[in-house]
Parts: sequence; C-alpha cells; structure tokens
Amino acid sequence: MTSALLHPAFILILGGLLQTTLPSQLRRIFLLTLPVLAALALLSIEPGQYGNVQLFNYELTLLRLDNLSFIFALIFHIALFIVALYAWQEKDTLQLASMFVYAGGAIGAVLAGDLLTLFIFWEVTAISSALLIWANKTTGAIRAGQRYFIIHVASGLFLLAGSILHYQTTGSLAFEHIGIDTVSGWLILIAFAIKCAFPLLHNWLQDSYPEASVVGTVALSVYTTKLAIYALARGYAGTEILIWIGAIMTAFPIFFAVIENDLRRVLSYSLNNQLGFMVVGIGIGTEMALNGTSAHAFAHILYKALLFMSMGAVLHRVGTTKASELGGLYKSMPWTAGFCIIGAMSISAFPLLSGFVSKAMILTAVADEGYWLIWLVLLFASAGVLDHSGIKVPFFSFFAHDSGKRCAEAPLNMLLAMGIAASLCIVIGVHPTLLYKLLPYEVNFVPYTNSHVITQLQLLLFSALAFAMLYRNNFYPAEIRATNLDFDWFYRKPGAYLMRGLGSLIATGETGLLSSLKKILFLVGTRLHRHHGPQGILSRTWPTGSMVMWVAFLLGAYLIFYYIY
Repeated sequence: MTSALLHPAFILILGGLLQTTLPSQLRRIFLLTLPVLAALALLSIEPGQYGNVQLFNYELTLLRLDNLSFIFALIFHIALFIVALYAWQEKDTLQLASMFVYAGGAIGAVLAGDLLTLFIFWEVTAISSALLIWANKTTGAIRAGQRYFIIHVASGLFLLAGSILHYQTTGSLAFEHIGIDTVSGWLILIAFAIKCAFPLLHNWLQDSYPEASVVGTVALSVYTTKLAIYALARGYAGTEILIWIGAIMTAFPIFFAVIENDLRRVLSYSLNNQLGFMVVGIGIGTEMALNGTSAHAFAHILYKALLFMSMGAVLHRVGTTKASELGGLYKSMPWTAGFCIIGAMSISAFPLLSGFVSKAMILTAVADEGYWLIWLVLLFASAGVLDHSGIKVPFFSFFAHDSGKRCAEAPLNMLLAMGIAASLCIVIGVHPTLLYKLLPYEVNFVPYTNSHVITQLQLLLFSALAFAMLYRNNFYPAEIRATNLDFDWFYRKPGAYLMRGLGSLIATGETGLLSSLKKILFLVGTRLHRHHGPQGILSRTWPTGSMVMWVAFLLGAYLIFYYIY
C-alpha cells in the first residue's frame, strides 16, 4: 500500500491541480519538478502488484508494474518533462492543469492492474484531453473538442460494457490477455480501437489535434494513442486480425498527407501511419514483435513530439502552419528548422536515428513470421513517410519558396525542449542498447547490418528522388487552400441531412399536435364558459332552499354509494 500511495499518477494529478494556486515563477519550477518526482516514485517501485483494494465484490489493483508497463510509464514521464519545459511560458493555469491530469490519467491507466481501474483512468484522459483542445478557444477548437469528447466517452462506455461482461464470464477483472473469443473481448477491442484511431474510426485524430493549442497538440501526440497501443499489447498480443488492420493503417494516411495543406494535419495523418507499424507488431505477438512495438512507441513519442513542437513554434511565431503560406523560415528560425529536420529524419528511419532501430525490429519480426505481403506494405509505407513527414513538413515550412515572412527564433524554452527530444533521437539511434535494456523481453538484435542499412538507404534515396522528380516537373500535388474529404464525410454530411430531416418531421408532427390540442382546449374552454361564465347557469344566484336541496341530494347519494361498496 505504501507504493500505491506513491503512485506516479496521483502525484501528477494532485500536483497539476495544486499548481493553479501558485505564483507564476514558483509554478514554472514546480511544473518541471513534478515529472521528476513522479519518475523517481516510479523507479522506486519494485515489479509487482500494489494497492489491492476491495470495492464491493470487486478486487482492484491500482498499480501493477512489470516490464511492459514500465517502459510506457517511463517514456510518458520523460515526454511530460519535455512538454512542461516547452510550455514554460504558458500562463493558462487551466490548460496546464489539464495537461498534468491528462498525463497522470494515462500513466494511471498504463499501471492499472484491473479493468475497472483502467476504465476510471481511461475516462480521466478523455475529459482532460478534451479540455486541452478547448483551451485554444476558437470556434473550430470548440467543435472539434465536442466531437473528440463524445467519441472518447463512447470508447469508455464500450470498455465498461466489455469489462462487465468479462467479469460475468470469467469472474475476474484482472487486466491480462483478453482475446476476441467472447463478446466482451470484442467490446473491449472496439474501445481500444477507437482510442488507437483504427481505419474508419480515425477521423477524430485529424479533426482535433490541429485545432488544439500549441502546447495541447504536443501533449495530445504523446498520450492518447500510445495508451491504446499499450492496452492492445497487454490484451490482444498475437491477435492476427490486428496484422491486417495495422497494415491498412500504415498505407492509407499517405495519400491524405500528400495532399494536405495544414502541416499539423499532415503530422496527424503520419501519426496514424506510425501507429500502424505498432499494431502490426502487436498482431504478430512474438517477443521480437512486442519488443519492436514497445521500442517504436518509445521512439515515436520523442520524434513525433519533436515534429509537433517545431510546427508549434512556427505557429507561435507566424500564426499559421499552412504550407501554402510558409516557406523560407530557415532564415528566421534556423534552430527550429534543424530540430525539425532531425525529427523528420527520425520518423523516416534514417540510420543513426531512433526510428531506424525500432522500425527495423518490427520489419524483422514480420519477415521472421513469413508475412511477406505485409512486409511489402510496410516497406511502401516507410517510403511514404519520407515523402509526407520526412520531406514535405520541413521543406514547405522552412525552405521551398520564400513566403517573405520574417520573425524571431522560437523562445529559448521551446528550443531547449526540442533540443532534448532531438538529442534522445540521436542517442537511441547511435546506442540502441540503452533502449534494449528497457524492453519487455531480452533483446538479441543488431540493426546495423549491411543488409538493413543498405536496404533502408536505397529506399530513402529512391523516395527522395521520386519526390524531387515529381516536384521539379510540377506533378507533386500543389500546396493550396482546400478542404480534403476523409471517411467522416460519409457519416457527418449525410448525418447532418438526416438530423435536419428528422427535425422537420418532428416539427411537422409537433405543429399538428399543437393544432389538435388548441382545438380541444378551445372546445373545453367554450363549454366551461357556457356553464361557468358570467351568464352561465352555474354562476347564477340560486335560492337558499334550492342549495340546501342539492346538498342533501349529494350527501344522500354519497351515503348510498358508501354502504353499497
């Protein structure tokens, strides 16, 4: 129980709420100290289960630490420190509180040992992350936050329903391998699928992340989907259907990202692409595949946060991340451009950077199990990543044509945060054994072999050449102001027409009902007026004798009925 009281999630949630009462200078130091204190609490806990409590008839485990939960909890703490430093100048205490509650909720969910505790922290992340979107206070952010909140609350309802059925079936709420052999397994999988942005369930991600604040988008890129990856790895490792779902996730975002003008939306699509690699690894389910998934999640959090931070710095300085309105910013923001290039090279899996190590592990695991078609899809997806995140994002924001925009370099705290993330990308790429020590299973993998390095360099070279040829010959999609339709159009647009139609029918029915009620009330009113109005028979002055007669008659009738019944 002592370890449960030192639960890192509680430290972050309570500390995040407490900071709202502190003066600004003390608050900034406090917010940088909180992730360190929570990380130290995590490192002080020995592997095992803690905080076992009895709630009615349910046995809950508030904290369960093993190799799988540890690596996700650790990277969540590291990322929170980086994001807190990035948000050093943020004055919105509600936004900062939401960010720390959000991080605490995600860490609490990762460390949950039972499905009910998982559900509670699952909903904490849904509420607090929606507040990060609303913090931007624009009309688009409010609408996107509403849709985001509804979708993630629905995810929680699926998780709760599945957990109840799972308890009825097994008599246990322990969060272990679940599988898809039961209805409860499918319900819980749907909950995880929504949060992981599976195909056809993904639009909330591209809808909301670009609408959030500069700080909010970076925080969102760290926790929500990676929490879902952890949950899938815990509950559905080795589920073959995930291999095919993951392969689709890696491929389809490429086509949307290429034509997208908003660079934060491009990064949101590429986030889908990278999640697909992790889902494939979970579906394979071998020790190598799960190590690759964990490593890729660790690396992805760092380089994706770095890319979102660089675009956030651009948005902070020039007010837009539209590719059609940017270009030439390397003259004003050289450090930001350099960090963005490191993030772009990491996500593209250049050798000596983190993405190369983690992606090679997943590709090797897929090849070892003989899924050659999936391996080819992942190879194609790797080439696409270079195009839309490795080249497009840094090229159109910092180079390409000169937009004429001149601004100051990003604030020092933002540069320091980006510098830490970039350094970690390089360290992991150069010394992958440091990452191997954190993985769930023993690692016996050497990424820097001749075949791995040459294959990846060839892929990167030909992808870059294809981009150059298409761009030089004006075949590459032009960066223009446009609205790109995704799958959500098929239910949002027709859904709007359907709701308007239903509203019209209800209004028509309501009009008819009100008309009938008016007629009935008019008829009743007329009859009442006839008898009780000034000239009505019941309003006239009756003689005393007549009144006594009627009273006696009514009393007699009452007595008769009383004795009969």
